[in-house]
Parts: sequence; C-alpha cells; structure tokens
Amino acid sequence: MSSVIRPMVNRDSAYFWEGTARGQLRIQSCNACGALRHPPGPACPDCGALDRGHVVASGLGHVFSYVVHHHPPVPGKELPIVIALIDLDEGVRMVGEVACEPEEIAIGERLQVDFDRVDAADGHGELTLPIWRLR
Repeated sequence: MSSVIRPMVNRDSAYFWEGTARGQLRIQSCNACGALRHPPGPACPDCGALDRGHVVASGLGHVFSYVVHHHPPVPGKELPIVIALIDLDEGVRMVGEVACEPEEIAIGERLQVDFDRVDAADGHGELTLPIWRLR
C-alpha cells in the first residue's frame, strides 16, 4: 500500500493534529465570544476576534450527507471509500471518512470518531487521522 495523503499542518490547524495524536477530536473556538468553528481559521467569523482556542468534542455526530468514492484511486486507500459530511453534536460540520461498507451508511446514521495511527514508511513520522464508525 502506498503512503496516505498527508494533511496540510499550519498554525491554524496544528492544534487539531496535536489532538488527534492524543486521541482527541478538537474544535476551534473563539476565546472572545465562544463560537465554535470548523474548518479552523485565523479570525472568528462571528465577532472577528483573533483570539482562538479549542474545545475537545465528544466525537459523536450524525451523517448529514455522504458519497461513495469509487474512482480515481486514492494513495493509501482501498476503494470504495465512504466520505461523509458529519454534523457533530457540538453544532459544527466536518468532512470525514466512515469505516463501513457503502450499503451500511444512511443519512441520519449516528457516528463516533475513532483514530487511525498511520506509521509513515516514507520518513515523515507518525500521523493520526480521525476516522468515523457507525454507532
């Protein structure tokens, strides 16, 4: 199997990837107004503050929508892959891979996050990716 596609890690997203390495699903929060947001960014879309923090999410949500990816090939993945838009119980939405057979998924299905530690043979070190499982 070839290496997985590695995420872009920068100062807006480093907290997220540090969290996955610890088995935590983190959501960016605004320290000024408390608004939660995903994907992360430098400024709060609600109040414009640049003072950001994060909360640890419950890791629970439900399928808002999904696709079953059949082609083209994805490095490090065996096709088909189920990719879902997940509404987290905390009120934000994120995209994630769901570890299930395509016929098992449905809109509204409850999901729980899990973490997949990828040992990179390409010298990049370990990477921990969030992966979703049916509840």
